[in-house]
Amino acid sequence: MSTGPGAHSAPVPDPDPDPDPTTDSPAPAGPAPGTAGTAGTAERRGMFSSLRIRNYRLFAGGQMISNTGTWMQRIAQDWLVLTLTGSSAAVGITTALQFLPMLLFGLYGGVIADRLPKRRLLLVTQSAMGLTGLALAALTLTGHVQVWHVYLMALLLGLATVVDNPARQAFVAEMVGPRDLRNAVSLNSANFQSARLVGPAVAGVLISAVGSGWAFLANGLSFLAPMAALLLMRRDELHEVAPTPRGKGQLRDGLRHVAGRPELLWPIVLVGFVGTFGFNFPIWLTAFVDDVFHGDAGTYGLLNTLMAAGSLAGALLSARRGTSRLRLLVGAGLLFGLLEITAAAAPAFWLFALLLVPIGMLGMTINVTANSTVQLAADPAMRGRVMSLYMMVFMGGTPLGAPLVGWITDAYGARVGFLAGGVISAGAALAVGLMLARIGGLRLKIDLRRGRPRVAFVERAPRKKQLAAMV
Repeated sequence: MSTGPGAHSAPVPDPDPDPDPTTDSPAPAGPAPGTAGTAGTAERRGMFSSLRIRNYRLFAGGQMISNTGTWMQRIAQDWLVLTLTGSSAAVGITTALQFLPMLLFGLYGGVIADRLPKRRLLLVTQSAMGLTGLALAALTLTGHVQVWHVYLMALLLGLATVVDNPARQAFVAEMVGPRDLRNAVSLNSANFQSARLVGPAVAGVLISAVGSGWAFLANGLSFLAPMAALLLMRRDELHEVAPTPRGKGQLRDGLRHVAGRPELLWPIVLVGFVGTFGFNFPIWLTAFVDDVFHGDAGTYGLLNTLMAAGSLAGALLSARRGTSRLRLLVGAGLLFGLLEITAAAAPAFWLFALLLVPIGMLGMTINVTANSTVQLAADPAMRGRVMSLYMMVFMGGTPLGAPLVGWITDAYGARVGFLAGGVISAGAALAVGLMLARIGGLRLKIDLRRGRPRVAFVERAPRKKQLAAMV
């Protein structure tokens, strides 16, 4: 899931900065709503400012417990499939089945999230996700589990996620309001990565000591925490968005909303490429542990923990950041791909393991920056549909990328598979960066005089100040 992109050594001049929509000042006339979401003079917030809100504190506490169980199940699931089949491609199929529903039905999940009260919807989806963990625990603990059982549970979990993801993403804005949205998105990611530090380690111990079934059981029971948090929230303190009435063409309206705004479209394109080809760590790490470094489940848990440490650092740094510029997203994507290429060629285990920390940091910077950019730029009435498209391309591309990456990894080795993901991620970041610069009317300026920025983007056309200020 960074201290900065590193793509440019100097900030872009901001000739006409837009006010930050997270302030309470009225929106300026002229630009479309939400387009100022990533630039401007944002007030610097405390790293944990969202936690002063009671409803969000409840939500964060419940998610911490549930996320820990989720990471335990992820490690146990990947290792169980590898044990049953001995195939990295089978791990890729499991991952693909879990995210296939998002690819097929993700946009409809966003329509449902916009039509129904989100807290009530989340109670249903969280219950369904907990039941899949309990079912897999029962099959494993009784000794009846087969690989097709794991495939089926992964598919059912994916179906629940189709609605849960856009509803949960949009519900964050209803808990904290636009003023604290950026901080809350970052803290959600920090929460998830904090659980990732604990979950894999506990899962590694459980798998080695008593088997995968207990990790599945812990995950199923962990969903009681977010359900309790949702029930304890005070409805009058929520910033509820009125549900969208049922009507024709709502899905097309959401797509047109994204297509007409470069600040929505191109971040979604970039996270689609990175999510599809650059985030296949269950496949790569199991393959590196098994085939390259000849480790065990404990080694796999260690590598996941190191990546989580980097991701947590990236999320906390994002929580301190007042604004999210598109250049940060592009630069982080480029460095992320380059570090994956470097890790693919790492000759020693310790070097490979250490590189996972900055990879995790940059991956989280990509995720948080794109997520907050898209949420703030979207019309609130369409936020569920916009976030469903975001999650569809970020997670729904996995059914296409995971089997392909798994096949490359099996056929040509773990290093080639990891290398391919890095090359595609870096190439996509570079292409999106050039496209945003072109649309925003920016050009690259190089100044070698002492005391001046060496590299910077400057305006090419005054009529494109709106997007130029965001880049």
